[in-house]
Amino acid sequence: MEKSRCFWANTQNELYVKYHDEEWGVPVYDDNKLFEMLILEGFQAGLSWECVLNKREAFREAFDGFDPFAIAGYSEEKINELMNNSKIIRNRLKINGAVKNAGIFIEIQREFGGFYNYLRKLAGENLIFETGKTTSPLSDLISNDLKKRGMKFVGSTIIYSYLQATGFINGHEEDCYLYKSFKNNV
Repeated sequence: MEKSRCFWANTQNELYVKYHDEEWGVPVYDDNKLFEMLILEGFQAGLSWECVLNKREAFREAFDGFDPFAIAGYSEEKINELMNNSKIIRNRLKINGAVKNAGIFIEIQREFGGFYNYLRKLAGENLIFETGKTTSPLSDLISNDLKKRGMKFVGSTIIYSYLQATGFINGHEEDCYLYKSFKNNV
């Protein structure tokens, strides 16, 4: 019997189904994974998540495994190399934003003892269940703070999507089998 999933999970794309079933909305505690998702969400701006997801492995290779320390040190030569990499999304503003965001991410890690700690401080301890939204007071708060710190491509809609993807907000639809699974475990 086919599982009931969120409407957006394209069942024709195995990668997307696997992402929905095993990753999206699962709480992330690891700063490296939080950084990866922040970078990928920034590249999604104006595009579909499916497009980014299909290029994820190429991004991982091109962006040194999403190592924020490596990315923060990218030279103009490395940025030009990325601009010539046809396997990733080649947008100079987004690439430059990723480099800038890496340095700020590291600063936040130092200030809070980890990026997860920073997010948890702002989000509180409880998992939020909500659907049908693209922004919230929480995404506004985090977006505004990250912008004040100088990050790029961190608007409230991007941050809301990020919070859903990393499990701070459970956005699975009520008829999705994962919504019920998470709700029963809270």
